[in-house]
Amino acid sequence: MCTAAATDLDYVHSVVGSLEKEFFAEINAGLIEVISPPSAYYPDLTNLKETFGDSKERVRWRTKQNLDYCFLMMYAQKKGIYYVQLEDDIVAKDHYFSTMKNFALQLASEDWMVLEFSQLGFIGKMFQSPDLNLIVEFILMFHKEKPIDWLLDHVLWVKVCNPEKDAKHCERQRSNIRIRFRPSLFQHVGLHSSLAGKIQKLTDKDFMKPLLHKMHVNPPAEVSTSLKAYQGHSLDKAYLGEDFFWGITPLAGDYILVKFDKPLNIDRYLFHTGNTEHPGDLLLNTSVEILPYKDSGSELLQETKESRNKRTEDGFFRIGRFANGVAEGAIDQRMNPITAIRLSVLQDSNVWVLLDEIQLKKAAH
Repeated sequence: MCTAAATDLDYVHSVVGSLEKEFFAEINAGLIEVISPPSAYYPDLTNLKETFGDSKERVRWRTKQNLDYCFLMMYAQKKGIYYVQLEDDIVAKDHYFSTMKNFALQLASEDWMVLEFSQLGFIGKMFQSPDLNLIVEFILMFHKEKPIDWLLDHVLWVKVCNPEKDAKHCERQRSNIRIRFRPSLFQHVGLHSSLAGKIQKLTDKDFMKPLLHKMHVNPPAEVSTSLKAYQGHSLDKAYLGEDFFWGITPLAGDYILVKFDKPLNIDRYLFHTGNTEHPGDLLLNTSVEILPYKDSGSELLQETKESRNKRTEDGFFRIGRFANGVAEGAIDQRMNPITAIRLSVLQDSNVWVLLDEIQLKKAAH
């Protein structure tokens, strides 16, 4: 869907004419729709307050852009299940459509509000159609104040952040519903902005990067570890699927802990260590442990000889162990719901550990 969003009718007609020539078959088939807001849709944009050091012309441009986005979202809201914002001066990776669709379909609708397939501005952002009403209402209230990507940050803050919690907690809550797909599927190639005279050299540095980790969307959780992270390859980023975790030489007693925001039924787990560049940085003598919630799994919590052998002093149950750097398996549903899952190092290691895949799959409702 294209939008020729301009108040200059001659310009609108020229754009429509060009599109009809180039995409005649697609337009006739309904695959492409060309829309343009009526001039009465726009308020007076001549006396806007200059903010954030932007010139009057830039403030007018970004304000009109916000209104254009809102018009397009309102028009498209009932057209499909998802809404994706793209621009006309980008290139896309092969199979981007199926990649985006499959990624979205693996997530429960209540688990996300924004999927980002590019780190640039408002490019490659996917929303669920029912959420567009809230987004449009918010942007319309503050369309004069800030650019759209800044306003989107505020929408997410209002949605999930607790004013009584600190900024780190807020950022974690927002990252749970604003999920970043890597590597980026879109690259900006245009130099000339629709703002006259503006040259923009925006590029997505993540576009050409090889993916040295495999990402999954995991349940909201607080993660911690006794291992020292190397060069910013933090456990937080690994859990969110943004990077791999790289920890310095594990010793007996070290741990990696995932503590869920609320008790959850977890069906399966997968932890994979090492990657193509560092295949030897593996977790070896390490156990997988879970912490059941209160009286859940009462059949297995009875103090039998077998359960005592599996239970740790702090109440965790050992349910698995790493083999060749990988730990995976199912969680007995009698143990659910659980509040945490932990990797416990049982023996000193001579190598570092690179955790490149974390997948905790919630049980079906």
